[in-house]
Amino acid sequence: MITLYDHPLSPYAQKCKIALREKGQAFETQMPGGLGAGGAQGDFVRANPRAEVPALVHDGVEIFDSTIILEYIEDAWPTPALLPASPADRARVRMIEEVMDTHYEAINWGLSEIAWFGRAEGELRDTLLARATEQTNGFYAWLEAQLGDRPWFNGETFGWGDLSVVPYVNGSVGHGRPPAKGSKLSDWLARANARPSVAATTAEAGQAAAASVMPNVAELVKQGLFKREYRDHRLEWMIKSGGVQVVLDGLARGNIRFSPDFS
Repeated sequence: MITLYDHPLSPYAQKCKIALREKGQAFETQMPGGLGAGGAQGDFVRANPRAEVPALVHDGVEIFDSTIILEYIEDAWPTPALLPASPADRARVRMIEEVMDTHYEAINWGLSEIAWFGRAEGELRDTLLARATEQTNGFYAWLEAQLGDRPWFNGETFGWGDLSVVPYVNGSVGHGRPPAKGSKLSDWLARANARPSVAATTAEAGQAAAASVMPNVAELVKQGLFKREYRDHRLEWMIKSGGVQVVLDGLARGNIRFSPDFS
């Protein structure tokens, strides 16, 4: 039995679900309680002391961090291979994953902070949105260069590089920032979204988004009842994009948190 602690809107969890589906491995998902309110506990926190999704449990083995989970999936079920054959190409797609996880993710996360959680208004909001658009376009140019003339980021077949990109680009689409029509990246995205593994995962995210509309969530944030994780790259994005006041306000209200120290 494979259990994946999951939130359908998490791009990190989406990567793992796409990988499991590409491998043909059945799994069940569990969405932990207490996410966002600081109340996560029990088996989930034992599997991931950071209290973040995803975490994978397989035959008693507990694994956290989406990249380590992907590595476990590839080791446990090597066929079909998700990593390219050559060491150079393996390094290339792992670097793509690293960029998406630790640089690109922060942009969409920041947009969610503004759109859903009401972190910024007026001129500050406009500034952050403009910076996010500039950065997204910059990453689109970088991704096009990485794709080159390949049909997939992995090479000739869909794989690790592609599942590491598609959740994030779909997230940008959801924020109204799609790749330019007719671009290589736009054509790649259409191909990737047509794959059953990606389509099923994206459909789950869409259902979750539709079901989790919370008109008072911004007010809950102001009251300190809903906390958001400000980890490394996210904190960096908010500060460098002009949102220092967002961080200071969040600290004052007690509605942002940092990773636990395991103490």
